[in-house]
Amino acid sequence: MSAPVLVVNSGSSSFKYQLIDMASERTLASGLVERIGEAVGKATHTVYPAASLEGAMPTVVDATHHNERPIPDHTAGFRAMIEAFSEYGPSLDDLAPVAVGHRVVHGGARFFAPTLITPLVEINIDELSVLAPLHNPANLAGIVAAKKTFPSVPHVAVFDTAFHQTLPPSAYTYAIDAELAASHRIRRYGFHGTSHKFVSEAAAAFVGRDLTELKQIVFHLGNGASVTAIDGGRSVDTSMGLTPLEGLVMGTRSGDIDPAVLFHLARRASMSIDDLDALLNKRSGLLGLSGHSDQRDLQAAIAAGDDQAALAFDVYLHRLRGYAGAYLAQLGGADVIAFTAGVGENSAAVRAGALATLGFAGIEIDPERNQAPGRGIRVISTDASTVTVLVVPTDEELEIARQALTLADSALS
Repeated sequence: MSAPVLVVNSGSSSFKYQLIDMASERTLASGLVERIGEAVGKATHTVYPAASLEGAMPTVVDATHHNERPIPDHTAGFRAMIEAFSEYGPSLDDLAPVAVGHRVVHGGARFFAPTLITPLVEINIDELSVLAPLHNPANLAGIVAAKKTFPSVPHVAVFDTAFHQTLPPSAYTYAIDAELAASHRIRRYGFHGTSHKFVSEAAAAFVGRDLTELKQIVFHLGNGASVTAIDGGRSVDTSMGLTPLEGLVMGTRSGDIDPAVLFHLARRASMSIDDLDALLNKRSGLLGLSGHSDQRDLQAAIAAGDDQAALAFDVYLHRLRGYAGAYLAQLGGADVIAFTAGVGENSAAVRAGALATLGFAGIEIDPERNQAPGRGIRVISTDASTVTVLVVPTDEELEIARQALTLADSALS
């Protein structure tokens, strides 16, 4: 018997969705509604072979459909999504969601587990927008629209920060005035927690060991990037902080930087707070260093002899190695190192470069395994390596669906 869960990841002018059959954990359909609020919006809906399940209406399989129309707000976007399900399948009459799972970026210190969304929870998500002004308001807009569309099923918030609630005080505390930090909720929260949780559990299953026995380092490397030290399935240190700006060099984000740089730019370049925010979040990282935010474009520029691109890549790797070494020290060694997300799963050069200097810790990458293409979990370390190095495709939507279904089942039982 199927148990469909709809997963929603809402942005300010778009939202992604997946309908997942939890009996088989296969995606039935996915889509993207974008350009919300613009003159012409766009809705894309893809149906997969798994949509043709026993008892379900026949549907077109392996087909992607596009529709352009005005989509003034998220509620209109959900109407476009429902119409796509009705026209192209799978039928929501036959595969009605038993729960809707929502990605919410910032849960602060208030939310440390998947949470049934009530009016009070919505208020809390809104209040936490001060810590994630680009994310939480958009997440909340998707929640409000989804609840209008599916009013009779449980809606569950799964927070990016929740996995990192196990950080010890020594890891999450910033060395600033304690009363000021407490009054303004300033501490390390960490992000990409849903991915780090999924990958660490998948890695443990793959190597055939109990999660609670393993010391792991997980690199989530995409346009946004973070690394987490995981001891026995618990996050004990992570690179992102109060916001997703801290830590690794990213596509457009600076990552770690001396705070006094901002004072200097404010005084000498007359840059405002908004100017500095835009600089560090949108005009820094690989883009600021090289003009390229995408690793594929960066590697092409390096191959063409672009010295600035080569420097950007060196800076990127330097930061990765620094965190790898730091987390080996924090954990007292590692059993598994895993790479995930767009860059982590697809860039052999990044994986090799990130661990190139860590032979002293028994880490050996096999060049052929690292270069070999593959879609599932795979080992890229040598047989002699004392640390197993893996590529683990992440599936944040499936993890959200699992957590949403578990909570919905308990709430309804």
